[in-house]
Amino acid sequence: MSPATAERTKAPPTPAPNSPPRRARSFGRTGLTPWLYLAPALAVLAALLVYPIYQLGLISFLEYTQAQVSGGAATSFQGFGNYATLFSDGQFWSVLLATLVFAAACVLCTLAAGCALAVLLTRVRALPRLALMLAALGAWATPAVTGSTVWMFLFDPDFGPVNRVLGLGDHSWTYGRYSAFLLVLLEVVWCSFPFVMITVYAGIRAIPGEVLEAAALDGASQWRIWLSVMAPMLRPILTVVTIQSVIWDFKVFTQIYVMTNGGGIAGQNLVLNVYAYQKAFASSQYSLGSAIGVVMLVILLVVTLVYVRLLRRRGEEL
Repeated sequence: MSPATAERTKAPPTPAPNSPPRRARSFGRTGLTPWLYLAPALAVLAALLVYPIYQLGLISFLEYTQAQVSGGAATSFQGFGNYATLFSDGQFWSVLLATLVFAAACVLCTLAAGCALAVLLTRVRALPRLALMLAALGAWATPAVTGSTVWMFLFDPDFGPVNRVLGLGDHSWTYGRYSAFLLVLLEVVWCSFPFVMITVYAGIRAIPGEVLEAAALDGASQWRIWLSVMAPMLRPILTVVTIQSVIWDFKVFTQIYVMTNGGGIAGQNLVLNVYAYQKAFASSQYSLGSAIGVVMLVILLVVTLVYVRLLRRRGEEL
């Protein structure tokens, strides 16, 4: 057979499978399934979050006072007029600064107390560990109004046991601005640290014991083990509890309102949440209260996104 005939009779090459469409079909099947499972939860979140946020933003752009609520005046579009009024108010900036400092102090103290007690749980026996967990969960489960009332009794200038133990006589903790903020901070930390403690303790228990033993054999102190071994391995968990604490402490309302009687003397203990409540319901300026709510939402989003972005730059998986 001649070479030309052999070339003609050779079986044609089998075409390569068209893999990209198959990958696309596979991706379509696997990529749609998780969204189907998440659809009910997303629908609930849309009803509970998206629509209220939309209404909050809408009211912040309107003139919406008691006259508009009662129907005595027509609602008018103000654009950014409410925000201009808000940003030109000196009290708003002082309240914003106080809120940022107070929230930062609460977050740092909550994380410090929760992490320290989480490490302590790994060092004690079963019975003390159970007692500490039950006590912490009791504090966590206590409603904010009840906890604030109990703390007000403990630090009461006339009948409180704290002043008697410390020998402070009839000292009023809520009279001074900083002592009132300190009192509220202690109550916020008391009802917030159990979440950090339980979460971090669960993360510590998941760390292989061989890693901690190797660090101890190398001569590392307990502080060095926490700083160089445990904290890096717990960084995803610490990220979650930090963001959660920032959100909770930045929008503190009940403790400030109950323990300082609505913001302290002449508003010296106001935070943004209480300030928005006063503007919206005490002054019937619902548009200004909504504008403060939008500002708080933007600040929380910015802080969360910046924190997550910094962690991703360091190569951390969340």
